[in-house]
This record gives sequence, C-alpha cells and structure tokens, in this order.
Amino acid sequence: MEFKVKPIIAGNVAEDMERTAPVRWALAGLSLSMLLPSLGTSIANVGLPTLAQAFAAPFQAVQWVVLAYLLAITTLIVGVGRLGDLIGRRRLMLGGIALFTAASALCGVAPTLWLLIAARAAQGAGAAVLMALAMAFVGETVPKARAGSAMGLLGTMSAIGTALGPSLGGALIAGPGWRAIFLVNIPLGVLTFLLAHRTLPADRRGSGNAAGFDRAGTLLLALTLAAYALAMTMGHGRFGALNLGLLLTAAIGVGLFLRVEARAASPLIRPALFRDPALGPGLAMSALVSTVMMATLVVGPFYLAGGMGLDAASVGLALSAGPLAAALAGVPAGRLADRFGAGRTAIAGLAGIAAGCLILSAMPAPMAMTLGSPGYVLPIVVVTVGYALFQTANNTAVMADVHADRRGVVSGMLNLSRNLGLVTGASAMGAVFALASGAADVATASPEAVSTGLRITFAVATGLVVAALVVGVGSRVRAARLGNAS
Repeated sequence: MEFKVKPIIAGNVAEDMERTAPVRWALAGLSLSMLLPSLGTSIANVGLPTLAQAFAAPFQAVQWVVLAYLLAITTLIVGVGRLGDLIGRRRLMLGGIALFTAASALCGVAPTLWLLIAARAAQGAGAAVLMALAMAFVGETVPKARAGSAMGLLGTMSAIGTALGPSLGGALIAGPGWRAIFLVNIPLGVLTFLLAHRTLPADRRGSGNAAGFDRAGTLLLALTLAAYALAMTMGHGRFGALNLGLLLTAAIGVGLFLRVEARAASPLIRPALFRDPALGPGLAMSALVSTVMMATLVVGPFYLAGGMGLDAASVGLALSAGPLAAALAGVPAGRLADRFGAGRTAIAGLAGIAAGCLILSAMPAPMAMTLGSPGYVLPIVVVTVGYALFQTANNTAVMADVHADRRGVVSGMLNLSRNLGLVTGASAMGAVFALASGAADVATASPEAVSTGLRITFAVATGLVVAALVVGVGSRVRAARLGNAS
C-alpha cells in the first residue's frame, strides 16, 4: 500500500509545480501590464516644464500631453473591456501592449508638440486595454482562493509605477533628455508582450466575433465621459460657461446612453449587472475613495511647501511615503482578503482611510507645526495603507463572481470608477482647498491659511469616506439578508 501511495503524492506535487510556474509567469506579465499605464501617467507629469521649453509652448498647450493620455483611458476603458469579452481578451491584450509600445516610440521621436499629443492619445488607448483586461485575466489564471493575493500584486505594481514615475522621469530628463521618459517604455513593453504571448490563456472557442459590439452605446459613453472629464479638468474648479456647457452635455449624454442601452440587443452595460450586490456599491465606493485620495496629491505639495516651509527635495521625499506604503501593503492586503474575506477587508481599509483623514482634519495648527513633516506623513501612510486594503479587497469582491463573458467590461467599469473619482477629486478637492484657505492664490498663501485649508479639506474627505463606509456596510447587510432568504 505504501508503495502505491508515494508515487501518487509525488505526482500531485509535480502537477502542482507545473501549474504554479505558469501562473507565476502569467502574473509577471499582468503585473507589468499594470505597471506600464501608471508609469505612463506619472512619468510625464514631471516633464511638463521641460516640454514647455523644448517646444516653446505655453503651459495650457503642454498640459494636453497629460490630458490626452488620461482622456483616452477614461473614454475607452469600458468599451475595450467589452470588446475583449467579444473578440478574445488575449488577442486584444497583445494588441494593446503593441499599441502602447509603438505609441511610446512615436512619443519619443515626435518633432512637434501636437504630434506628441496625438501619440500620447494613442498611448492612452493602449493603456486602457492593459488596465481593463489585466484584472479580467486574474479569474482565468489564478485559483479563486488566491484571487485576493493576485489583485494585491496588481495593485502593488500600479502603486510602484505611480511612485517611480517622478524620480525616474527626473533622472532621465537630467541625463538623456525628455525623449527618454517615453522611450524607456519600449524595452518594458517588449518584455510585457513576450510574457503575455507566452503565458496568457488562449481565447475561448467562439470568440473573435465583434458583431454584437454595441457601437452606438460605446460612442455615446465615450463622448459623455470626455465631456465630463474636460469639464472637471479645464478651469481646475473655477467653473465658467464652457465648464457648465460641458457638464450639461455630459448630463444629456447620460440620458441618451441609458435610452440607447435599454433598446440595444447586446448593450455595452447590461442593467442586470447592477443587480449584483457587490457591483453597484463597489463602483460607488471606488469613486468616493478615489476622490478622497486625490486630495493627498492636490493638498500635500502646497501644505508641505507653503505650510511647513520644506524645500523641493524634502517635499518630494515626503510625498513618496504614501505611494511607497501602498506598494508595500498591496500583497499583504490581498492575503488578508483571501483569509478574512474581501468584504471585511474592504471595510477595514475604509476605516483606516477615515482614521487618517480624521487625524489630519482635527490636528491643531500648533501641534502640526511642532510635529513637523512627520505629523503629515504618518497620517498619510495610514490613509494609503487603508487605501491598499480597500482597493485590493473591493476589486476582489466585485470580480469574484462575474461571468467569464463579462469580466472585461466589469473590470473596465471598476477602472473607470477610479478614474472618474480621481478626475472629480482633482477639481472638487482642489476647489475646497482653495476656498478653505481664503487666499486668492494658494501658492502665496500664509502658512496659517494653508493649514486651515488642509484641515477643512480633510474634514470633507472624512465625510466622503464615511459615506463610502455606509455604502459598504449597507451592501454587506443586504447581501446577508439575501443569503438568509435563499
């Protein structure tokens, strides 16, 4: 009997090793697919002053290098997710990686600013594919019991890209020059393509047919999202006639989109999706939390420089603490979600964000000045660790039971909710900070005014996180009731 059992055990171990190795390589490819889009966002921001000098262009024109990229992602991410469901996620993923890499090369050799902006839009289209499909592949490559860990790894890589961009971009601009901040994506893109081509699972039989793709709904959604994103980014919270017109256009677009989807034979977003107790609340919480997280990026530099009097190098070091903490917390957050459940972990993450925001909103000015930069950095670390917990767990919960033929579009919707929160936060939280500071120009405001603006802004942020907590707890209560009823 012993002689028969040992070969079986050895065989099982060998089979587990054979399954584990491809999964690890597939996760490596998906991790790079998350790194590239976030790096593409953050590395370009640091180059805007240099680009303004290189092309002798005003800032209003140069900022389109960033806006074109973000607009392409925001408007296309849901549509490309659905397209991947229809024609096959593997082939679209490979095409997206190739487009991102080729567009990066075009950015690096662009002779004019407007060609650079066009290439950045193409790069953003490729980034939309990578962001929409990377999470969708988790359900096909990783056992369900380890989905949280995989989501945590993807979140970590996204945070690393965000944190790495400014320092890497600054080093490349100081060395080879601004073109290198785009050309650096080429070797990374080639490596990502090779890993994805070798390890991603083949498309299902019957995929490759885009006949059911909702072209009208996709176009309407893209135009609606573009109008909203432009309304939020143009004017930076100071709404004029153009902003109001764009918001009105977006509102009309939402109505038209809902009408078209109700009549479509194969709608881009099925209303039945929102019957899932995890999806609607998950999207709402993601948008609210992303709005709050943008406050750390909007307020932080002004507070550290104007309120604390730090020099540029110290400000950069302090601002890197948050993304670094999020990167370190990503994988442990995934393991916690696998062990204790995604719902509980998401609530714990929200509680952490609320605690950090509450500390920043309630800290008296004398205490803040006494503590110095650690008095700001430590609560921000609490916020970003909480964010890593929440994002990993929320993504895991939303994607857990999605049918295979809708994973792409649901992943796109998750990423869209995050992007819309960031876009809204940049405008709304920036406006709150400026209004609370009571200064015509925040950059020249007194340290006391900046400190007041910080406290009021994070008081508003605390309220938004509490709203997200209410949504999260309510969704868990409803899910429990549905479970008991069934």
